[in-house]
Formats: sequence, structure tokens, C-alpha cells
Amino acid sequence: MKEALWWKPLEQGKVKCELCPNLCIIQPGKRGICQVRENRDGRLYALNYGQVASICLDPIEKKPLYHFHPGALVLSLGTYGCNFQCAFCQNWRISQARPACTQLTPKQVIDICSSQKKRYPATIGMAYTYNEPTVWYEFVKECAVLAKAQGLANVLVTNGYIEEQALDELIPLIDAMNIDVKAWNDDFYRRVVRGKSHPVRRTVEQAAAAGVWVEITYLVVPGENDTAQDIQGLATWLSHIHPGIPLHLSRYFPAYKYDKPPTPLKTLENLREVAREQLDYVYIGNAWKTGYADTLCPRCGQLLLERGALELERANLHQGACPGCLRPADIVGTVWL
Repeated sequence: MKEALWWKPLEQGKVKCELCPNLCIIQPGKRGICQVRENRDGRLYALNYGQVASICLDPIEKKPLYHFHPGALVLSLGTYGCNFQCAFCQNWRISQARPACTQLTPKQVIDICSSQKKRYPATIGMAYTYNEPTVWYEFVKECAVLAKAQGLANVLVTNGYIEEQALDELIPLIDAMNIDVKAWNDDFYRRVVRGKSHPVRRTVEQAAAAGVWVEITYLVVPGENDTAQDIQGLATWLSHIHPGIPLHLSRYFPAYKYDKPPTPLKTLENLREVAREQLDYVYIGNAWKTGYADTLCPRCGQLLLERGALELERANLHQGACPGCLRPADIVGTVWL
């Protein structure tokens, strides 16, 4: 537990959390929506500071990040808590409940990452993931500072629901982000996620403008956010930021409070074609079929990066460009094979 950042005191011992757009006003002895920030005697504390629920060395493709050091490994860790309440959450056991955790300091985390890098040279740094890392803000920031000092990369896998000033302070420490855009329409956010869409869009724009490498995940839920109009709106917006932003259309499976059947593969394939009209790189995730995760040259269609279910298998690049037409492949960092 540690005193939280981004809050202010109010009358009668209440506090206002200013970390995310929920802007919770928290009574003494109570917690915010995320369930990890508690008002104790008129001061706000982060209950999950140093509480590690899961830690693992993962392929960077699992985040998913396909254009940031392809083939690399990242030490991935997460805690518990979330500022959304997605009814279909795949990780609800850590986002909506409190699992058993191991107490670690930021230095211990970076020491673990450094030791993994000595053993596996493809280890490039840290990924803050599994649950929503922005509700772990204090611990993530301290780890990220130490990682930067050691020449390690910092990756944030997030729902993007964070206040502008808090993100602005964190962004200089972050090298890449996968931002989960839940839907294109605000009704879905209000009804299913219990949030708003416009702060997430601002986060995408803010991160991209700051030079952070950004990729987008969009979980396609049947009958909820799966129309061609939804994807066309999303792709148009992303293309205005940059048409090279990779979009991962992810397959939904029943989880938590949702029992709808899985997303049909044909739906995902059709929506991929819609998005490809405006975006250079569109992938199908959470489903395995040849070609779903491969990177093709947007100009000539040549295969550039071939992937299996969760990792890079083959690279076909010439000095970071397509060997056929020499168009740059929009890859950040080393390709590890």
C-alpha cells in the first residue's frame, strides 16, 4: 500500500480521485470503482502497490504488438483491479476480484527483467499488462523509471481510460502501447463497459502524437460492436492519425457475464476487409488460421513477417523494407529470430 498520486481532498473527509475519467468521489473508508484506491482518513491510498498477481516472460506478439521489436520477449506483469466493468472480461478473476499476490519492489522487478535478459538476449524490457495497468499507476511509473535507466523498454497494454494529465506524465517513460478500443459507439461503452469512449480516443491520439508506438485491439462481440459501419468509423479515425497504426480485430469467446457464442471467423474476415480499405495493417487475433497474423506489404502484398499463433516464425525483409518494392515495413526496433 502507498499513498496514491492524482487526487485531491474534499469536505467532510471525502477525496476525489483524478487518475481516470471516472473521477470517483470516495467517502472515508470506501474505495473507487477500480477497487484498488481507498480513502483512509481523508487521504487516498493505492492498495495494489507492489502486489503482483501474475509475472511471466512473454513473446511481444502476445500483447499483441506486431510491429514493435518483432520476435522479442518482454517480462509481463500485472496486479488486480480495473476502472472498467466489462461484462465479457476474459481476465475477470484479476480485474474484478482480488487474487493471491506476491509483494515485489520496483527494484526487484527490474532485477528479474535484467536477469532474464542475460539468459534470453531477446528480452527487451517490461510489459505492464494482464489487468488494467493504469490503476497500478504508482508502481508502474516507478518500475518504468528504473527500466529506462537500465536501457529496458516499457510497454503498456491498456484500455486507455486515464486522465490526460496523468497520461502526459507517464508517456515519456513508455515506448509502446497496445490500446484496447472496446467499441466505436458510446452506447456500448456506457451499457457494457460502464465508461465513455471519448477519453479512450484521446489517449490514442495523445500517445501517437507523443511518438509512442501504438497498436489497437478491438474485441469483436457478436451483435454488439460488429457492424461494418462500426469498423469503418474506427478505421477512418485511425487512418487520420496514421494509416500505419496496426489494428487487431480480436475474436470474442464467452466469459464472465457473457454467454454469447464466439465471434464467427467469417465476421472477422469481412471486417478485416472493411478496415483494410483505410489501414495498412489489419490482423485477426484470438483465433488461429494461416495468414491471420502475417504482415503483408501494403503496396505489393508480399509476405514480410510470418507468425504462428503467438510468435514470429519467419522474416522476409531487406534492411527493414519489403524485398519486392522496397517500401518501409513500419517496424520499430530489431526483428528477433
